[in-house]
Amino acid sequence: MAAADTDKLNNLRSAVSGLTQISDNEKSGFINLVSRYLSGEAQHVEWSKIETPTDKIVVPYDMLSEVPEDAAQTKSLLDKLVVLKLNGGLGTTMGCTGPKSVIEVRNGLTFLDLIVIQIESLNKKYGCSVPLLLMNSFNTHEDTQKIVEKYAGSNIEIHTFNQSQYPRLVADEFLPLPSKGETGKDGWYPPGHGDVFPSLMNSGKLEALLSQGKEYVFVANSDNLGAVVDLKILNHLIQNKNEYCMEVTPKTLADVKGGTLISYDGKVQLLEIAQVPDEHVNEFKSIEKFKIFNTNNLWVNLNAIKRLVQADALKMEIIPNPKEVNGVKVLQLETAAGAAIKFFDNAIGINVPRSRFLPVKASSDLLLVQSDLYTEKDGYVIRNPARTDPANPSIELGPEFKKVGDFLKRFKSIPSIIELDSLKVSGDVWFGSNVVLKGKVVVAANSGEKLEIPDGAQIQNKPIFEDMLAGFGELSPEFFRLAFSAGSIVDRTKTVSSKVEIWDDPSSGELLRTIE
Repeated sequence: MAAADTDKLNNLRSAVSGLTQISDNEKSGFINLVSRYLSGEAQHVEWSKIETPTDKIVVPYDMLSEVPEDAAQTKSLLDKLVVLKLNGGLGTTMGCTGPKSVIEVRNGLTFLDLIVIQIESLNKKYGCSVPLLLMNSFNTHEDTQKIVEKYAGSNIEIHTFNQSQYPRLVADEFLPLPSKGETGKDGWYPPGHGDVFPSLMNSGKLEALLSQGKEYVFVANSDNLGAVVDLKILNHLIQNKNEYCMEVTPKTLADVKGGTLISYDGKVQLLEIAQVPDEHVNEFKSIEKFKIFNTNNLWVNLNAIKRLVQADALKMEIIPNPKEVNGVKVLQLETAAGAAIKFFDNAIGINVPRSRFLPVKASSDLLLVQSDLYTEKDGYVIRNPARTDPANPSIELGPEFKKVGDFLKRFKSIPSIIELDSLKVSGDVWFGSNVVLKGKVVVAANSGEKLEIPDGAQIQNKPIFEDMLAGFGELSPEFFRLAFSAGSIVDRTKTVSSKVEIWDDPSSGELLRTIE
């Protein structure tokens, strides 16, 4: 480390020692992270050393053995498991206050409700005791403590613990923002989910779980509705003594920036786009060469976590995250849990079905999971078999739909999208009840004008623009069904007095229907 950087670190260490809001463990963890950052640990990889993992390293899900249909054996498996959900995120990007996990997803149930119902049903069915751990951040801790009280009567143990709280760094001075007068929450940040391993240890939860005979923890984002307990995966890991498993799934064009698993220097490793040399970024984004990406569903051996945390061996790649807080440029240093894979013995990936990756990051995702594309049973959100296309429709909603409250107001009921390929909505658009969308649909309102899709409308393979509807007055569902089922509305409609005529083909002179 250069002399100037050593001085920076010493000044920072002195300033951090005076911060009373955090523990000694948090102070030392933060200083270690900054020290590694200043030492310039290599983030890039040598491209020529990258190899595609074999099926022994990234195991196809179909190759996993079936779990014996014996209730006692299944109970024995599940009694070794802990479910841990990452619960540090807020719902602010979707216009909600408090933890994101309390956003209502389906039938009035929140992410957290669904998670609890799933584990309740497992415990009841097999007579096992799978506990639920929630890793909160300082942003979500107080709210979560109140929320979990409503599950007091459930048959599962629910434990919460906080991940680390680190001070944001003032970029130009390299000093903690709280020591510069920022006394509120804005002075702090949670350092990414890579912090789950030391935080689990420092909280005392890890030791308690080991004393109960627990062996594996299933870690997943609380907003991934596909991240449910899988007996085949758990059985495989126990039988093969794998210390770490990352679930990966085939990339689509929407996932080209997602991290992927590679073989590198004889070990399995997560490769993130930030590590890729500029000249190879397009190659990294290719779904032909790098066909899988990280779902952040992770299965990890608890004894291995203890060993590696005690040895201070989990030195994951550092993710610098520059931000601006009240006009001050700050730096956050973060790590990701997936990057820890290379430090564990006998680590593998499992190439799982896409159904195990169903994140809700925006209102467009909420539309998918609230629609008839999915059903819900025992807390599990299950894809409707009536949908023959294995891919979900692509959905783009304008900023008017960004906040959950606005999104819900704009739909009298969620449209049927079983046969939808894509939907793009822009402007002040409102949907009636029992609307059916099929094929490729575009709906756009003019700036400053409101476009209402009536109850019962069926729209298939059509763009609908406000301009097209000028002069048609009140539009009935029958109008929409006929006018948008085939052909262009501009070519196929004429207004005559207060009537709308729909023609099969205006040039042929054949009138299909007249709507008053």
